[in-house]
Amino acid sequence: MSVEISYCVVNTELRALMLRCLDAIAQEQATLDVETEVLVLDNASADGSASAARAHPATTQVVALERRRGKGENDSQLLQLARGRLCLLLNEDSELLPGATQTLRAALDADPKAAAAGARLQRPDGRQQPSAWRFPTPLTALVGALFLHRRYTVQSRGEEIREVDWAQSAALLVQRDAAAQIGWFDPKFFVYSDEVDFCKRLRDAGWRTLYVPQAVAIHHEQLSTGAVPERRIVELSRNRDLYMRKHHSRAAAWTVRLLTAFTYAARSIAAVVLPGHDPRRYWRHVTATLRPAQGEGLREAASEHNRGRRL
Repeated sequence: MSVEISYCVVNTELRALMLRCLDAIAQEQATLDVETEVLVLDNASADGSASAARAHPATTQVVALERRRGKGENDSQLLQLARGRLCLLLNEDSELLPGATQTLRAALDADPKAAAAGARLQRPDGRQQPSAWRFPTPLTALVGALFLHRRYTVQSRGEEIREVDWAQSAALLVQRDAAAQIGWFDPKFFVYSDEVDFCKRLRDAGWRTLYVPQAVAIHHEQLSTGAVPERRIVELSRNRDLYMRKHHSRAAAWTVRLLTAFTYAARSIAAVVLPGHDPRRYWRHVTATLRPAQGEGLREAASEHNRGRRL
């Protein structure tokens, strides 16, 4: 029997959460009547993640990198290795809830022009996390500056399957042939905006992306809430700007920079009086947004990690 679904998990130094992710996959496999495989790419972790993944009964293959790389490049490698018609991309901090795989598969199969389907993401406390949005443009940046983004830019709303511009790759089912058609993920996006660019190129090639709220995954959000927030801010800003320069004009990219910086500046001022908010962190977003080519991001952190492994 040929493989129908390939689970593709990228892990970076999050062994415990990766094992929860694999446990959830195993539970999903037990309910499916199709052939599946589980591919784990360990991104040069030093916490025993690769060995733990190999020992897990759900795992089919482990790719253990010696040098840390970006998420777009890693997702592309897994997609190219996969044998399945469909590939379910998962962060190591994503935990599928029962039935999510089949629900995503059914949504894609019901729409012949759909190439990707994103799950509804929820936080560990059960609150929904926005997971699908309109593509970044000067208009969406203006909506953000007016603090209307939750109403007009966030598209992960409602209880019906709907077409969206892009969905988060923390739990994203992809037609492998469509991904091959557009040349996989762009490795220039180290992390952040990689799935935005991916879904934009799918759209440009005539494909659709769906948001499927009945398919649910818990997202522990370690990438956004973990260590080195300074470098995450830099990486977020630089890749937002890279996306704009790739798909829009230079003027549009600058417009988005200015409007986004204004939005963060307003938040920084409000954070002075609001409890639980750090005005300095918001202000760092301002400076990184205006000067995205400056500062050190996660790409530089990976390079430092790789140099340390050689010593």
